[in-house]
Amino acid sequence: MPPPSPRSVLQAVTSRRFLVSAWPWRALAYALTTPLVVASAAVPIGLVTLPWLVLVAQVAGGAAPSWPAALAFFLSGAALTAALGPLIALPLANLERARLRLVADDVPAGGHRQLPRAAPSEWLRARYAEPAAWRELVYAALSVTLVPCLYVATAVLTTGAAVMTVSPALAASGDQVALGFVTVTTPTAAIPYALLGLVLLVTTPYQLAVVTGAHCMLARALLCGPEPEVLRARLVEVTRSRARLVDAFEAERIRIERDLHDGAQARVVSLAMKLGTARMDLPQGSPAAQSVAEAHEQAKELMSELRRFVRGIHPRVLADRGLAPALDELADDAAVPVELTTHLHGHLPAQVEAAAYFAAAEALTNIAKHAHATTATLTARVTDGLLVLETTDDGRGGADPANGSGLAGLADRVAAVEGRMLLSSPVGGPTVIRVEIPCSPSE
Repeated sequence: MPPPSPRSVLQAVTSRRFLVSAWPWRALAYALTTPLVVASAAVPIGLVTLPWLVLVAQVAGGAAPSWPAALAFFLSGAALTAALGPLIALPLANLERARLRLVADDVPAGGHRQLPRAAPSEWLRARYAEPAAWRELVYAALSVTLVPCLYVATAVLTTGAAVMTVSPALAASGDQVALGFVTVTTPTAAIPYALLGLVLLVTTPYQLAVVTGAHCMLARALLCGPEPEVLRARLVEVTRSRARLVDAFEAERIRIERDLHDGAQARVVSLAMKLGTARMDLPQGSPAAQSVAEAHEQAKELMSELRRFVRGIHPRVLADRGLAPALDELADDAAVPVELTTHLHGHLPAQVEAAAYFAAAEALTNIAKHAHATTATLTARVTDGLLVLETTDDGRGGADPANGSGLAGLADRVAAVEGRMLLSSPVGGPTVIRVEIPCSPSE
């Protein structure tokens, strides 16, 4: 399997194909546009922090003000920064989030709440109350202080490498070449430095990638919301919690089925037997015999309804023998003749079997109620770790989940176990419902 494509310049810099990819050019574009962004941010930031700059300039010039004046300068700078800083930093943050796409493919959105129709006063209160606004202010301050230092250091290193590379030619023209702490006067003495400079020039794309990658990490940390990895981790946890809920729901369903089967159903059976015995002991044609006979018939009807209800909660054959026998029983009891084909071996995970069974039951119920079909087919098979359940009928078609036909509930039931439902139902038929559920045999 090929390695995943790099999603950022820092990931790409470790790739063997880095130099022949687009990433060096993307890093260069990011670096070349950075001075423009820094310059545009420096003016408003400088105006806001002007009292602090004046104070620093006076201290550096040896004319330190008195402590009341220094305190006044400091407090006025703090007040201006707190009052206007978040507003000044907002456009810079929006520009930087857009510019990050030069050096990263997966850029999370900002951490601001969406307030499309808020009044200006409400918008201001919301912005100043958000941590994201103050993180943007911190980034604005770093963008005019720390960030220029990174790029200036890179530019100085690259310029030095270029001078070292051409130092033999410069020395041959009779010039003295200053290479840091060393001065060379002859081409021969400059050759080692030229080789070192050539190596540094070759590594310039990597240096630029590291610097822009570090800048990107700083911007993402302060300007963007949760990383995609964090979101994926949260999604995994949500998926796991949903799976736990499905398991708990299925366990509760089985418990209810057993309680009804072993408790209420057994009592109804006992009641029907006693009424049948009493019916035999009473004189034929007497009012009491007629009443007991009616009660006996009602008890038998209740027993049948309860049996169907218990089977609808969780059929015993599904838990005892697996999905294939349960589908066979379901097809036999269907109101429309069903041709069943199964290619299933052994048990599948309990929640998968339950979801597939009830999906088939819902599909067959819809066929009987809405399709006006005369025949139906039901197939079930496992292919490459995927349980595929498909029902087809020769009815009138036109099935639509939005019409309340139970298809939306069927899709939700399948989605709860990471599956999906596909529907094809042109007007005039046929209707095909295909359910796909990821699974692996449990035994």
